[in-house]
Amino acid sequence: MKRPRRSYEIRIRQRRTKDNENNPPSPPFSKGGDIHQVPLWKRETVPFPLWKRGIQGDFRVKIVAIIPARYPSTRFPGKPLADIFGKPMIRYVYERANQVQELTNVAVATDDKRIYDAVLGFGGEAVMTAAGHPSGTDRIAEAADKLSLADEDIVVNIQGDQPLFPPEIIKDLTAPLLGDKAIPMSTLIYKIVRPEELTDPNHVKTVFDRDGYALYFSRATIPFFRGEGVLPDYYKHLGFYAYRKSFLTRFVALPVGVWEASERLEQLRALEHGYRIKVVLTPHDSIEVDTPADLERVKAVMREG
Repeated sequence: MKRPRRSYEIRIRQRRTKDNENNPPSPPFSKGGDIHQVPLWKRETVPFPLWKRGIQGDFRVKIVAIIPARYPSTRFPGKPLADIFGKPMIRYVYERANQVQELTNVAVATDDKRIYDAVLGFGGEAVMTAAGHPSGTDRIAEAADKLSLADEDIVVNIQGDQPLFPPEIIKDLTAPLLGDKAIPMSTLIYKIVRPEELTDPNHVKTVFDRDGYALYFSRATIPFFRGEGVLPDYYKHLGFYAYRKSFLTRFVALPVGVWEASERLEQLRALEHGYRIKVVLTPHDSIEVDTPADLERVKAVMREG
C-alpha cells in the first residue's frame, strides 16, 4: 500500500450547505467535516505542527538532551565529578535537565569510565563514546547515533559544567527549530552585566545580525569600542545548543576550520562552512564552572538558596 505523503500542513474546509448555514460548523476531522469531497484548491490552510502529526502510527519529533562530559581539563581536571555538597556536579546538571518537560530523554555522553559509572550510579543514562573527539558537538553526534535518533529529531547540548542552569531556558532554545524547519542550529546568549566578563576569555562573546543570526563568536572582546559615541551592549555565549539530528550528521563531516582551531570554539566550524546559527537572547544567566574558583561561586549561590 502506498504510504501517504508527509506534509507540514493539512488542508481542510467545512462544506457550507443550506442545512448548516445557521448552525456551527463541525470541527475538523469530525463526521460532518466531509473534507475529502472538497477540491484541493478550495481547501483552507490550517497549521498542523510536525510534532503533533500522527501518520501511520504516532510520529513525533523527539527532543533529546545530551550532556557531553570529559575528565581531562587544563584548567580543572575531573570537574564533572567535582563534589558539590556530597554530589558530583554532573548529577546536578542531569537532574536539572530532567526537570525540562519538553525533553523526551536525557543522557550523558562521555569517554571516561569514571564519569560513566557515576552517572549509572545515581540512576542516570550514559553513553560511552570514542576518545579524541575535537569538540563536544562531535561527541554528541556519536551519542545521538547510538541512541538511534531520527533525522527529524532535535538534539539539545546541555553543558556538563553548568549545574545551576535554569530549566526554562531549554524551551526558549528549541523554539526556533520547532518554528522554522530551515534553521539547523540555535544557541543562547545573555547580555553581559559583570564588567570582569568583558575581558575574560573564558566568557565567549558574540555579535549577531538584525535577524538574530550569529556573525561571529570570540574569546576576545567584540565589538571593539574605540571610545567614541555610545558604548555598545555586549553579549556572552552560554554554551547551550539545539540542532537537528540531520545537521549533526553534516557537522561532524566538516573539517575543522581556521576560526575554530584559533579560538577553540566548535560553533565557528558551522559559521565558517556557511551554516547559520540562530541566537536566542535569554534573561537568565548560568554560571559556567571552568576553574575551582567558579565551583566555589556555585557553592556560594547554593548556600544563599
